[in-house]
Amino acid sequence: MSVFEIVLISIGLAMDAFGVSICKGLTMQVGENYRKVTLAFLFGLFQFLMPVIGWLIGRQFIDVIAEWDHWIIFGLLGYLGIAMIREGLSDERDEDDDKQVLGAWEMMMLSVATSLDAMAIGLTFAFMPINVWEASTMIGVITFGISLIGVYLGKFMGQFVGKYADVLGGGVLILIGTKILLQHLGIIGEFQGFVYMKVS
Repeated sequence: MSVFEIVLISIGLAMDAFGVSICKGLTMQVGENYRKVTLAFLFGLFQFLMPVIGWLIGRQFIDVIAEWDHWIIFGLLGYLGIAMIREGLSDERDEDDDKQVLGAWEMMMLSVATSLDAMAIGLTFAFMPINVWEASTMIGVITFGISLIGVYLGKFMGQFVGKYADVLGGGVLILIGTKILLQHLGIIGEFQGFVYMKVS
């Protein structure tokens, strides 16, 4: 597998993280650069880890995960999307410590949800003459860069949607989760699957 092919796979894997990054960027305040970089870093980190995990574990286990991963992603993103919409429609906008802890947990959940597909890609690496560490590092770095762009792009867009940012972001999270579910059920096409077929 060539470097160019790995880059294509990396971009395909990063698209969901990019969309979620835009959603979260909509709601982040000015001066939250640490949280923006942290979110992008977590996306990149999990996109690096999941192919390695997929490469290490057996086909039987990954087949079980593959049967349910789209429902897990749909559930996680749906839950977070509804929570964002409820927060956006609420009159209470507290900025207490508990919310910050929830924010960290939310970022972890989003990172896992957007990286489960990378585990299946990692499984295919086990049957190819490829250095999984180099490939996974490339996937992680590209995802980090794309996610960072998404976060700041979302913040720019957030200036125009104002108080409706949470509602908009939550709605997009639900749409992303639905898209992934429909892709895995074969109802709509999948760019990532196309890339996989081209390189395998």
